[in-house]
Amino acid sequence: MSLIFEVVDNVATITLNRPEAMNSIDPELRAELKSAWRRIHEDDSIRVAIITGAGQKAFCAGADLKKTMPPKETFAELTFGRAESDHLLVGLTTDKPLICAVNGYAMGGGMEIALACDIRIASETAQFALSEVRIGSLPGAGGTQRLPRAIGASNAMLLLLTGDRIDAAEALRMGLVSKVVAADDLLPAALEVANRIARNAPLSVRATKRLVYQGLDIPLQAGMDAERYAFGLLRDTEDRLEGRLAFQEKRPPVYKGR
Repeated sequence: MSLIFEVVDNVATITLNRPEAMNSIDPELRAELKSAWRRIHEDDSIRVAIITGAGQKAFCAGADLKKTMPPKETFAELTFGRAESDHLLVGLTTDKPLICAVNGYAMGGGMEIALACDIRIASETAQFALSEVRIGSLPGAGGTQRLPRAIGASNAMLLLLTGDRIDAAEALRMGLVSKVVAADDLLPAALEVANRIARNAPLSVRATKRLVYQGLDIPLQAGMDAERYAFGLLRDTEDRLEGRLAFQEKRPPVYKGR
């Protein structure tokens, strides 16, 4: 099994399970990832998802070049001739928070998976690179778009145009990751954050995530208007009343997502 999918207490943990190949992505794992992204989006029992890799050497070293052959179809056939794209991250768009626990090398497509997540926590052994320019290519799963948004244009250009690798300390300095922890503490640290998020009102969490990303691409006033509208929608939910009652009664709230 090249991917392990577990759900405990509203938190899904998705583990890339090819440690013998540095958790690189072959056709089988790619197919399993597409199913995992869909399940995260559709399963109402999941409030937060953690994505990590098996072992401590690598989170994901990108595509498995030994098993991934160039497509036989033309680009036009791949773009217009299929009912669904075979893009690595297709289906990962969701309002549910995604946490990447980076346990080692995050290279190429592996780093692009990490960039698609909302929160990145790295082990001290983590290393990051988008080195596609060194082999005559470019990051094709969002790297050129997400990296500048995550760390700013100058830092992103430095990494994208040189193809250089950075360690966890430099990733933290650049703002690529939120925190760096010892390797043995990585998954517990990610789970601790995920559980804190999962205890919050799920509609509020999802609305907040959506507003943040929408706001990156629209004028400030339009973002403020969207925020006010979402605030009004949440005002009349059962969870908002439950949150206030729980505070008054000095007990943990029980949120139902409605």
